[in-house]
Amino acid sequence: MKNSEFQMVLCIVNMGYSPIVMEAAKEAGARGGTILHGRGTANREAEKLFQIVIQPDKEIVMIIVKNEIKDEVLKAINAKAGLETAGQGIAFSLPVDRTVGIT
Repeated sequence: MKNSEFQMVLCIVNMGYSPIVMEAAKEAGARGGTILHGRGTANREAEKLFQIVIQPDKEIVMIIVKNEIKDEVLKAINAKAGLETAGQGIAFSLPVDRTVGIT
């Protein structure tokens, strides 16, 4: 194991929008990712407040990227699948402490 120079970008989008997230991330330099199925816990008050319909079924996209391209990947994902799009995605990054198997 070695100290990592990577970040994990996580994006949570409405069901069916993970291909758009991956396309945007790859255009910004990411190499690949993992997609998980999830279920949101939205409440009716939040839907009324923000005047949006919140779909409970979600896709969680996890992408490991080098620190240098993290911001570009986040910007690209936001532009194509962010809250202002039909994907209604949120994206954020977390530091990766150590890695194995990444070259």
